[in-house]
Amino acid sequence: MSIEVQIIQEQTDLTISDDSVKKLVEGFLEFAAVDFDEVSIHFVDTNKICALHSHYFDDPSTTDCISFPMDDPDQEGYRVMGDIFVCPSTAISYVSNHGSGDVYKETTLYVIHGLLHLLGYDDIEDKDIVEMRESEAQLLSLIDENDLWLQA
Repeated sequence: MSIEVQIIQEQTDLTISDDSVKKLVEGFLEFAAVDFDEVSIHFVDTNKICALHSHYFDDPSTTDCISFPMDDPDQEGYRVMGDIFVCPSTAISYVSNHGSGDVYKETTLYVIHGLLHLLGYDDIEDKDIVEMRESEAQLLSLIDENDLWLQA
């Protein structure tokens, strides 16, 4: 399975290897048993994520990631998964404020969360939140077993 992973670095808070992003996305698609041809991952700063959050969700506060799905996985032909905007600065703040954790693992969680959104997972209703958290936990376990964490 080969997917074109567009990686757009629009932040300087955390150095993230493009190779580790591609391996993470490929692993995610394999674990999730879905096939797409293209996805875009944007790593953005706090100002950009706040602007997107304000524009699309009428909420100017910072957030971890925002996803914009495109094609359905069952669609015929070339399929674009969508765009994910991830804010590593949010991960840095989270890890700092909680006194433990790893910023790369936290940022990996944000990418996984965004990818699940692109597959149609939601986290607004309680039952959807439970399903999202269970899927995240399963995927993070597989990522850990296969050492697919984001890295510098």
